Amino acid sequence: MNEWTEDEADVAAPKEISFREAFWFWLKLGFISFGGPAGQISIMHQELVERRHWISERRFLHALNYCMLLPGPEAQQLATYIGWLMHRTRGGVIAGALFVLPSLFVLIALSWMYIAFGEVPWVAGILYGIKPAVTAIVVQAAHRIGSRTLKNTGLWGIAAASFVAIFAFNVPFPLIVLGAAVIGYLGGRFAPGTFDNASHHAVKKSHGPALIDDDTPSPEHARFSWSKLAVIAAVGMTLWLLPMGLLTLLLGWDATLTQMGWFFTKAALLTFGGAYAVLPYVYQGAVSHYGWLTPTQMIDGLALGESTPGPLIMVVAFVGFIGAYVLQVFGPNDAFLAGAVAASLVTWFTFLPSFLFILAGGPLVESTQNAVRFTAPLTGITAAVVGVILNLALFFAYHVFWPAGMAGSADWACVIIALAAAIALFKYKRGVMTVLMGSGMAGMVVFLKVRGF
Repeated sequence: MNEWTEDEADVAAPKEISFREAFWFWLKLGFISFGGPAGQISIMHQELVERRHWISERRFLHALNYCMLLPGPEAQQLATYIGWLMHRTRGGVIAGALFVLPSLFVLIALSWMYIAFGEVPWVAGILYGIKPAVTAIVVQAAHRIGSRTLKNTGLWGIAAASFVAIFAFNVPFPLIVLGAAVIGYLGGRFAPGTFDNASHHAVKKSHGPALIDDDTPSPEHARFSWSKLAVIAAVGMTLWLLPMGLLTLLLGWDATLTQMGWFFTKAALLTFGGAYAVLPYVYQGAVSHYGWLTPTQMIDGLALGESTPGPLIMVVAFVGFIGAYVLQVFGPNDAFLAGAVAASLVTWFTFLPSFLFILAGGPLVESTQNAVRFTAPLTGITAAVVGVILNLALFFAYHVFWPAGMAGSADWACVIIALAAAIALFKYKRGVMTVLMGSGMAGMVVFLKVRGF
């Protein structure tokens, strides 16, 4: 039974939310969704639960729990889930797409500015300060996910093993994910207490009656059926095969755009734990294997991704833009067009699985009711992700603090900016945008002073 305060009990639940009204809300959300997944989920909670009463807190958190177990950006999937629950498939598609599209257009513009003006002293100075801050932000991400996941020695062991595997032996990220899933599956059968680690949230208070309330039955379209699953899976496969088939037919399998589509399809299926988890895989492929961009450009791209609205995984748009622009896949006269097309393509292939996980798997996942046999492999994967993210932090620290390699001297200004950013994040709980802005200004001052501008 809901326990409302006297004031909350007087607030009537909205009778009906039109698709038009929902459309404008999701569009607004796409432009204000700063702060990473925590900030984005907080914004949705304030707007949808507390202010608009579109969904109850218990139903909101129930959806969030499952989105956190799926690969892909949980905030974007949560928006897709709620939009789907309210207005069927078209509602989910619109909610999820509008969460992504503003950041795509912003990143295309920023990527071009980065290529065109990245050597301008004040721009280079801002990036100089942001990069050490990004190192601190990645460390915070490892701490945040670890504190939520590593509840016992078994999970700590998986995290440590994944770190050693990728740091010392350069084991490919997909193999680490597969190994963690197998360990989690076996652990769920033989040591369920160790892996019963699904993310549960206590509902401390209600915010009055909601359109989708605690006792509101699931609509017909949200109930699982094999026929609906088959239809959505077939449509999703078609939406993947058509562009991939056209790219292969027109350009060839080994062409840059075709390989980007294939690579980011695989990346989309490995994003357990959020964008920070898949960044090592993106680095291994985009930097080490394909050579689409340099390590420095990868760090700069993450800095730009942190400073724009939308999911952090949108950094893939930067990777696609830079790779196609620099390689001039459409020729020297159409470098911007090549970059924009590549950014759009990799966004399509990265986010298509996220929509399918909700539209096709949402009813199925919800019907599991937190069964350990389902959640244990995902818990194992999330634990492994902590070790992988820690390796990513060390990778960034190496390239930022020792830009000339270990044979050169350390850049102590970057070390100090990174320490200041870490203190701001961990001790004073400052937001990511505040830390990035402060670090960027500090970096610009140091950069311009050192170079005598």
